[in-house]
Amino acid sequence: MKNIIKLLVLFILLFFHTGSETMFAQNSKKSKNTVIVKKNNGRVSSKAVVYKKQKKKVVAVRTLPNRSTVKHNGINYYYSNNRFYTYSGGRYILIAPKSGFRINTLPAGYIKIKHANRNYFWSSGVFYDHVDDGYEVVEPEIGTVIYELYEDYERVEIEGNSYYEFDNVLYEKIQIDGTRAYEVVGFIEQ
Repeated sequence: MKNIIKLLVLFILLFFHTGSETMFAQNSKKSKNTVIVKKNNGRVSSKAVVYKKQKKKVVAVRTLPNRSTVKHNGINYYYSNNRFYTYSGGRYILIAPKSGFRINTLPAGYIKIKHANRNYFWSSGVFYDHVDDGYEVVEPEIGTVIYELYEDYERVEIEGNSYYEFDNVLYEKIQIDGTRAYEVVGFIEQ
């Protein structure tokens, strides 16, 4: 009889201990996503975003080797070394092309990403969709997962939660089968 009571007490302690851990893990995940996803369809005002580094780095060069020119909305964009630039003040400034920007061929080294029933092509932090006879820069769907952030990402904080940002797309670090990944969780509205 004593052994049965000991086993029962051990079972009850184990049950309550395991249950509290599971509840905590679910709550921590839920609270992070709630900040962005539940408000305005994942849209966050730029006023709510705090950048970890006060000054955003701007990359500018005087010359571009083997550049090609792409015109979009009356503006010339320059493509060189798998990156896009704009020209200002005698220098070429690194930029990410905005939604609607179209190119005929994808940049070298692109990655194909599947999300739901849609295929994206991802290169240098920019998402492309195949349209007509070319590729158009698009905003990814919330929930899209990538396994590596583009090198020029910024760390940001929104309502006490940390995220990663590149080109106004917000990512949250997650784990998939023990591998680090980044999920699109929202967008910064300018």
